[in-house]
Amino acid sequence: MTSSTSASRLAVVTGGIGGIGTEICMRLADAGRRVIAVDLATRGERIEAFREQVAAYGSAIRFEPCDVSDFKACGGLIDHVERNIGAVDILVNAAGITRDTSLRKMDPQHWHDLMRVNLDGVFNTCRHVIEGMTSRHFGRIVNLSSVNGQTGQFGQTNYSAAKAGVHGFSMALAREAARKGVTVNTVSPGYCDTPMVAAVPQEIRQQIIADIPVGRLGMPADIARAVVFLTADDASYITGANLPVNGGYFMSF
Repeated sequence: MTSSTSASRLAVVTGGIGGIGTEICMRLADAGRRVIAVDLATRGERIEAFREQVAAYGSAIRFEPCDVSDFKACGGLIDHVERNIGAVDILVNAAGITRDTSLRKMDPQHWHDLMRVNLDGVFNTCRHVIEGMTSRHFGRIVNLSSVNGQTGQFGQTNYSAAKAGVHGFSMALAREAARKGVTVNTVSPGYCDTPMVAAVPQEIRQQIIADIPVGRLGMPADIARAVVFLTADDASYITGANLPVNGGYFMSF
């Protein structure tokens, strides 16, 4: 199977019916990509809301169910997509969960549940697309990390460890795939205007905003814009990079 033409490349976006994930799907479609939004089949109301939100895109965006924490399910998804829709040229791993609590109170299940989605999920999907991408000599992989993978955060030893691991994974895979025309990069969002952040108590949320140099929370479009940039056909000389999109909340070389 040959890769799509540049005007119709096929993108798979995990966590595609979340706030940031949906925005990524729409921005990729705006850039001419065909998009498969992947998420759990059990989220019936959210899936219907997603379909209404992207209805104007017609067949350019479609939904496929998959549990990214399940290696075999991810293999089945990619096989189904490549047999029935087309070669996967772009993979964006945006699926993620939180299980926040201090380490002294953390149950092992909190650790394992989060790792299975946030870190194992990246392995599971990348493992099933990398051979096809390298054989076709084209691929763009973007894995979403987090500013808290760079700085750590109270109550998030599991989340911070997983998100730091996402970038380590991305750098290693970037080295493996670079000569085969496949780039692998990380986008690390800061605090964004999403339901997850909206659930933070108001006084804490206001303190977070006060610590962001640009003076506001990020928007899903801010993250999606970075993903579109890194998945462009002509972004072939950027690989193994971590692009922070955090309003200056954390700065480093």
